[in-house]
Amino acid sequence: MATTTDRSETTTANGGTAVSPPKSKVALITGITGQDGSYLTELLLNKGYEVHGLIRRSSNFNTQRINHIYIDPHNAHKARMKLHYADLTDASSLRRWIDTISPDEIYNLAAQSHVAVSFEIPDYTADVVATGALRLLEALRSHITATGRTHVKYYQAGSSEMFGSTPPPQAEDTPFHPRSPYAASKCAAHWYTVNYREAYGIFACNGILFNHESPRRGENFVTRKITRAVGRIKIGLQSKLFLGNLQASRDWGFAGDYVEAMWLMLQQDKPDDYVVATEESHTVEEFLEKAFGYVGLNWKDHVEIDKKYFRPAEVDNLKGDSSKARKVLGWKPKVGFEQLVKMMVDEDIELAKREKVLVDAGYMDAQQQP
Repeated sequence: MATTTDRSETTTANGGTAVSPPKSKVALITGITGQDGSYLTELLLNKGYEVHGLIRRSSNFNTQRINHIYIDPHNAHKARMKLHYADLTDASSLRRWIDTISPDEIYNLAAQSHVAVSFEIPDYTADVVATGALRLLEALRSHITATGRTHVKYYQAGSSEMFGSTPPPQAEDTPFHPRSPYAASKCAAHWYTVNYREAYGIFACNGILFNHESPRRGENFVTRKITRAVGRIKIGLQSKLFLGNLQASRDWGFAGDYVEAMWLMLQQDKPDDYVVATEESHTVEEFLEKAFGYVGLNWKDHVEIDKKYFRPAEVDNLKGDSSKARKVLGWKPKVGFEQLVKMMVDEDIELAKREKVLVDAGYMDAQQQP
């Protein structure tokens, strides 16, 4: 169980001293409703943390990834996860919640994280990903200055996209060469984190995570787009899948493994930056072969290339060197590439089966792709 070292003493009725048990650590997570946020929340709750998540106000709830661990806050003795409205574009809300929650650890996972979309909304991407991280760091600095709570630790979610066109393998000292507004914004967030660590002595770490996937991945990311299509094609709800560059190569791991590395970074004696990767690289075409082949289909019968999915600037090959994380943190991935693909396909076949029940009953139109 994760605990702080603070113990409070109270005087008992007979004049003795009673020592209360140490309090649970408190974590604050931005982006808690995302893939990584949901897995990290599960990890921290299992370690005895009290978890607070910041969510954006929206007309539609986007909490499906954490609904299975949500407990109504009126059930006070069981609800160790609490959600609060805030936004990385709103500095005042960030400072208010840090002051109110008084977290021991802050994990900044929120972002406009889709690379292709960042070309379409570059201003917003920079405001959330780059300046949003700066707002959060400044809110933390102000909180520490006002309260003296110098033990608070900060994690910044970096991305392998920051390396861009730099040849693999990429490690902590590999030069960045971002190839998208998203990647450039992540570079800015990375250096803001380093700056606040060096200028103000804040325990701030950058986790440079290579691509990490899961059944909870957003459906517009290529891996989930593929496994979602495999499920629908196998069940008969879809026949075609449209993709872009099949030769792009990525270092794909399991998100559930990677959030453990985030936590481990904040348990060290000194803050530092770490690459987190499987150290294996596979192309989109290889992912297709594994995913379609797993259910007895030939991907070439169903996949068509659509030029609109090509990016203005491509990133050809990302492959991480995570030797530092393995040595210092004692971390290594547990789920391999093939196991990851099968895990995602299995989940999406079950999802497609449930969808087909609704389609056959007339409650849903299978209107997606041809």
